[in-house]
Amino acid sequence: MVAQLETPSINSTLSLPYSVAGLVQVFTSSHRNFFTSVISQALRIAGQGTPVLIVQFLKGGIHQGHNKPIQMGQNLDWIRCDLPRCIDTPHLEETENQALQQLWQYTQQVVSEGKYSLVVLDELSLAINFGLIPEAEVLEFLANRPPHVDIILTGPEMPKSLLDVADQITEIRRSHQP
Repeated sequence: MVAQLETPSINSTLSLPYSVAGLVQVFTSSHRNFFTSVISQALRIAGQGTPVLIVQFLKGGIHQGHNKPIQMGQNLDWIRCDLPRCIDTPHLEETENQALQQLWQYTQQVVSEGKYSLVVLDELSLAINFGLIPEAEVLEFLANRPPHVDIILTGPEMPKSLLDVADQITEIRRSHQP
């Protein structure tokens, strides 16, 4: 027997007798890490027809910016900061800070429009800890997002205020030293 499940999308007419609230998930680690499980989750969900956005705030090097997203299939947009390098310090040049602020403003705008059902905010904790994105703005953003939008936050040293609003927290740690 084969069953087919219709996945919700922007144009979906699927009508459920209840509403499904979006979750805030946190993936954190004591060291800077590429969260492959988060990326594979985003790819799987996009492959099922759900609109997904991955935002990498501190990754640069390819002059991408929000105006030139990488589109992986029909349902996954991947954007990075329009920078010539990856950010590893709170000390930015003015053009770098402007690029980061533009990406943050763009992210808030598209999430508020409800275009995506899952949004991954990669290394957001570092951007907050470096003082590049205000923690209070992130909390307001999370509180005011459309109710169906799932948010995944990644990065080391996640601020306690974000952990407090999270529905799920996953801590990744090393079990041995190589």
